[in-house]
Amino acid sequence: MKKLIILIAGSFLLLSRQVSAQQDAQYSQYMFNGIYINPAYAGYKEVLNVHSFYRSQWTGITGAPRSMSLAVDAIANSGNVGLALQVASDKLGAQTNLSIYGNYAYRIRMNDDGSSRLALGLGLGMVQLGIDGSLLNPNNPEPNQPVGMQSTIVPDARAGVYFANDKFYAGFSADNLIATYINIDRYAFIPQPKPHYYLTAGALFPLSEDFQVKPSFLLKDDRGGPTSLDLNAFLMIKDFIWVGGSYRTGVKLYDKSYLQRDLTARNSAVAAIQIFPSEKLRIGYGYDFSIGPLQGYSSGTHEISLSYSFIKPNIRLATPRVF
Repeated sequence: MKKLIILIAGSFLLLSRQVSAQQDAQYSQYMFNGIYINPAYAGYKEVLNVHSFYRSQWTGITGAPRSMSLAVDAIANSGNVGLALQVASDKLGAQTNLSIYGNYAYRIRMNDDGSSRLALGLGLGMVQLGIDGSLLNPNNPEPNQPVGMQSTIVPDARAGVYFANDKFYAGFSADNLIATYINIDRYAFIPQPKPHYYLTAGALFPLSEDFQVKPSFLLKDDRGGPTSLDLNAFLMIKDFIWVGGSYRTGVKLYDKSYLQRDLTARNSAVAAIQIFPSEKLRIGYGYDFSIGPLQGYSSGTHEISLSYSFIKPNIRLATPRVF
C-alpha cells in the first residue's frame, strides 16, 4: 500500500511538472556517441557508423520511462562535412514522443592532418508529441481531459559546437529551438517542449601501454527544472574494454526560487561497461542505481547500446575509441 501511494503521488508530480515543460529523454552512455546531445558530433568517427540505445528506467514502477533511439552518421566532402540521421522514441506514463532529425556539421580543420577539428552543427526535424488520456485515470478528472490518444506534430531545430582532438573534447548544444515557440495550447495535457542546454567536456590520459583513463562531465539545464551534473570516469583496458561509472546530481548555478524547496540533489549513480569484440563492433551496458527518493522503490535502470562502424579494409579509424 505504501508503494502504491508513493507511485500515485509520484505520477501526479511528474504530470504536473511536465504539463508546463517537456523533459528530454535521458541516456547514461551518451559519452560514447555525442550525436544524441549535439548535432555537431555528426561525422566525428569519420566512417559510416550505426548506433542504437534502449533504456528501461526505474524498473518496477508503473509508467516509468522507456526510451529507444537509432542514429546513423558519416562524413562527406573529404571529412569536412558530417551528416547524421537520428530517430528516437520516448514513453513516460501516458506521454509519448517520437522524433526524427537530420543533422549537418561543418568540420573545420585545426591542424594539417585534420585530427583536431572544430565542428558547427545544425539539426532540423519533426517531433510528434502525444498523450493517452485512457492511462491518466485521476480521481477527479480535469476539464477537457482527453479520454483517448491525443497527438500533434511540430517542427524543431537543434544546434551545437564541438571541438575534439586525439586527447580532448568539449561541446555546447541546445535543442527544442523551434518547438518551444509552436502554440500547442489547444492540447492542454501535452507538455510544451522547452530548450535544453548541454555543456560537456572530457579527456583521455594514458596510464601505461595497456591502460588509459577518461574523465568527463555533462552539465544539463532547461531553465525549468533542477540543473543536472554528470561526473564520469572510465578506464580503458588493452584497447578492448571500457569499465567505469557516473554520478548524477543536481547543482545550483543560478536562482530557481520557483522550484520545490525540499528537492534532493541526489539522483543516481551509474555503472557501465563497453566491450569491443572487434574494431567495428561495440556493445555497452549501463545500470543506474537510484540514490534519491526512489531508492527502495525502483529496481534500477537498465540501458543497452550497440554500435557498428563500416570500416574499409586497411583504413583505421581516426581516434577510433576515444569518445
